[in-house]
Amino acid sequence: MMRAFRLALVAVSLSVVVAQAQVPGQPAPQAPADTASPAQAQPAASSQPTAPTNALPPALPQLGINPPSAAHPPLTPIISPAAPVAAPVVTAALPHDLSPWGMFMAADIVVKGVMLGLAFASLVTWTIWLAKAMELAAAKRSAGRALRRIEAADNLSAAAGAAAGKNGKLRGAVGQLLAAALAETRRSADLGQEGIKERVAIALSRIEARAGRSMARGTGLLATIGSTAPFVGLFGTVWGIMNSFIGISQAKTTNLAVVAPGIAEALLATAIGLVAAIPAVIIYNVFARAITGYRATLSDASGEILRHLSRDLERRQRAVAPAPRAASASAASAASAPLVPAE
Repeated sequence: MMRAFRLALVAVSLSVVVAQAQVPGQPAPQAPADTASPAQAQPAASSQPTAPTNALPPALPQLGINPPSAAHPPLTPIISPAAPVAAPVVTAALPHDLSPWGMFMAADIVVKGVMLGLAFASLVTWTIWLAKAMELAAAKRSAGRALRRIEAADNLSAAAGAAAGKNGKLRGAVGQLLAAALAETRRSADLGQEGIKERVAIALSRIEARAGRSMARGTGLLATIGSTAPFVGLFGTVWGIMNSFIGISQAKTTNLAVVAPGIAEALLATAIGLVAAIPAVIIYNVFARAITGYRATLSDASGEILRHLSRDLERRQRAVAPAPRAASASAASAASAPLVPAE
């Protein structure tokens, strides 16, 4: 009902508006004073839109219709979208220097500790190499020289005199072997030959073992460094990569500039571990072969000492054996002589 009534009011209002527009005597719209030629007006019309000249008829406010501002709203010039402006390329700068020293200084405290420990292990490796190489070379040279002198000697005493130094003292492992053999010979002068040989062999074997242990001292540390240094470096690598992923999650970016430093520090820890482990393994193997050769030289010296001891004991036995036979012969001759009665 109300809708029909509203439609009727709108129709009445439109009829009134049309009637007012057809009233005679209404002035016609005047043309502009300075009219331009069509050729001149065309560029202006094409360049800028003009507002319509016919104004809207007034609307009745009682009908609830808001009067528009113009019959045709002014055309809004269409602005062609500008070409998309390329975003400036931002080159992410690395947070610090990626040289070995720079990576060490920027590393985490745990990774720094791993690197320092591996560097100290590498220093210990080269120190053991220098000290043990000099000691082993001197010992092998001395043992070889003493072995040649023992082989050229005729008996144990002559071998001891040849192996002694300028001051007459026996030095080195071969000197200890000779001294032990001479001491046991003096102690067992009134005992059997087999017992003397057995006791001397036991003493020589113990001296050889002690010399080998003394020469191998420190090489166990090389084996430990060679077997554990790669795993210590791997621990530093895992820790550094873990920190790198934590940095990615905090920065909310996968930019290589965020990931690269931590991974580089982690790989540096692995590299230092390999630098410490590889020379340690090589030096340990070299020393193991050299110590085996040194012990073989001592074993050869022990064999020569036992040969001299055996010859000396046999000579002593032969020198003592004719005396009982001479005494028995004199006793037999005295028994066969005729007895002269006493006057």
